[in-house]
Amino acid sequence: MIKVLYFSWVRERIGQPQETLETRAENVTALVEELRRKDPRYAMAFSDLNALRVAVDQVLVDFDAPINGAKEVAFFPPMTGG
Repeated sequence: MIKVLYFSWVRERIGQPQETLETRAENVTALVEELRRKDPRYAMAFSDLNALRVAVDQVLVDFDAPINGAKEVAFFPPMTGG
């Protein structure tokens, strides 16, 4: 089981802030593919991975990062400073 967190417009498109999933995905990209197949809302939220950032167990990673043994994956838009 893995907790998946959604922030900002990702949360708005999916309609929930988090969920706990059972997954066989070995990396973030495979998890995203599972999520896209789940519902059209997910497909829309994950349609452009260049517009997203991801963290595994609160560490920023690339989409090819492994998630085996992870407790949490979070998706959010790039942050801007100012």
